[in-house]
Amino acid sequence: MPVTLPPDALDDYRRFSRFNSPYPAHDDGCAVDLYPEADRGLSPVSGVVRETRTVGCPDRSYAASEDHLIVVDLDDEWCRRAGAEPGTVARVLHVIPEVSPGDRLAVGDDLGPTTRSGFFGRWVDDHVHLGFRAPGADALRASGSLPVDVDVAVEPIAWDGEGVVVERGPTHALLEAPIHPDPGGSFAALASDEGIPLDGGLTHYAGGGAFGPLDGDAAASLWGTRVGLAAGRGFEWDPVDVLANGERVVGLSLFAARDAEYGAKVVCPDREFSVGESVSLDVVPSDDPIRLGVG
Repeated sequence: MPVTLPPDALDDYRRFSRFNSPYPAHDDGCAVDLYPEADRGLSPVSGVVRETRTVGCPDRSYAASEDHLIVVDLDDEWCRRAGAEPGTVARVLHVIPEVSPGDRLAVGDDLGPTTRSGFFGRWVDDHVHLGFRAPGADALRASGSLPVDVDVAVEPIAWDGEGVVVERGPTHALLEAPIHPDPGGSFAALASDEGIPLDGGLTHYAGGGAFGPLDGDAAASLWGTRVGLAAGRGFEWDPVDVLANGERVVGLSLFAARDAEYGAKVVCPDREFSVGESVSLDVVPSDDPIRLGVG
């Protein structure tokens, strides 16, 4: 049975994603990444800190050489609201702990500053990784988390793939479109042609998902090309390429957001796009799609 985050767990976060990661901890939507308004990790759960631990992470020139884990024994009342078995444990990563074992947490309490972990792709914004373990399960292992759902509605945004670059990073370009229909209010995400709000790395990670339940035979298309077929709780992406102005890029980063700066994030380390440049995206079948691993 999945752990379902109550709406107030996201009160301090502007964006979230369950599938936008290449790591096994996110397989089948078994973790959620929460993107804060500022550079602080605020607790999405209530309970008592069991343990904090420093862990190694991949060596990246742009990232910290270590990461951190906070293990929380969840309150029975929080478990009840989340549909979780009493004794369920939360795991929080990518926050430098300013809490200690024995500290009691309420939802919204400050855990410490976020850290730019070597687990991140360079285009990935700082965030809080949240997963859950069943009572008695090993909370320190990287695998074995419970499925996660989020009890908030995500509005689908239809978009034609046309936009203008408003931000250029070393490995990404951010467009001003699609435009959020209710900034500061509800969450929204880019929709498939079928109206399914999409989640994940299209298609630079092997699988993605949706914000909401999927029928077992659901398919997702984008701009007239099928991009994925339902598999488990998410999508297995079809062999397709994302094109920007007719040339292949690494992919498109998909998430749910409620901030006014919402727009398409194009992952493009090998392409130069200037602020103010018009970009037209498309998706086409591919014999050799880009798939990024975790190495």
